[in-house]
Amino acid sequence: MANIRVLHFGLGPIGVSIVRQVAARKGLKIVGAVDVDPAIAGRDLGDVAGLTERLGIAVQDNAARALKSARPDVVIHATNSSLESVLPQLETILKSKTPIVSTTEELSYPGYTHITQARLLHAMAKKAKVAVLGTGVNPGFAMDALPIMLTAVCERVERVVVNRLQDARIRRLSFQQKIGAGLTTEQFQWKVGDGSVRHVGLTESIAMIADALGWSLDRITDDIQPKLAAVTVASEFLAVDPGYVCGIIQDGVGYRSGEPVIRLHFEAYLGAPETYDSVDIEGSPALSMKIACGIHGDIATASIAVNSIPKVLAASPGLHTMRDLALPSFFPGT
Repeated sequence: MANIRVLHFGLGPIGVSIVRQVAARKGLKIVGAVDVDPAIAGRDLGDVAGLTERLGIAVQDNAARALKSARPDVVIHATNSSLESVLPQLETILKSKTPIVSTTEELSYPGYTHITQARLLHAMAKKAKVAVLGTGVNPGFAMDALPIMLTAVCERVERVVVNRLQDARIRRLSFQQKIGAGLTTEQFQWKVGDGSVRHVGLTESIAMIADALGWSLDRITDDIQPKLAAVTVASEFLAVDPGYVCGIIQDGVGYRSGEPVIRLHFEAYLGAPETYDSVDIEGSPALSMKIACGIHGDIATASIAVNSIPKVLAASPGLHTMRDLALPSFFPGT
């Protein structure tokens, strides 16, 4: 796995975090970068990623041209949460017959929510004889792959409950805006309605867990509520006065025979008193796991994308998820 040629597609906050990791790992060689933002097109990738040295790689805005000239072994794709919006980008990559690791949340388990697109991507990947993976920290690990792995030691599972709580003050501005911090309740509900305020992936995670356990669900619900500030709370980027939205509370529930058997609870708001991830498995044996201080979203998303590279290169052609991919682990790059 030495000297793996990597092309970066998407240079937002997660994309540049991935660039920094790839640049620091021996055996991984950055050969190209793509982003449609005219403000960074033509600039050196090292400058865009905030590295101390230039990389000699100019950011291009034409993906097909970049893929043809760079000839990468793998593309790390980090542009958007919506599968529909990124589908043309993925098609362009697959036309070059290059494997893909993507952080698109709706690609994490698209067979439930985007069946047509999933079948199309699977067929295209098989035709190109390469593997495609959608992954991340959530979805992709904290609220699906991790609880699935924990059930491996159970003789019986009756219910799965996962909690992810975060003090959003430590997150980037775009994340704070994505959870509605600073909005009025009316603005929050309007943005929930148009999809701009929400955590993407609870439905996909629930479907992945259910399929792994062989459960046929009646339905999946995804409820979003605002968290209101009781006192003035501030981050590095913004301040929220009492009565305004300081974050989000979101619950995804999977029902089986009318009973809630999978519950994913997500809270992210400015001033949360504790940050942690927890998994509770009701069954035999009953299991309870809590990660104090939680899993850092940005670092973990970049890490799992980079660490999945060797598994994707070794996988059979087609569309894969964290449920069927060989178990990834830290990959030093050598």
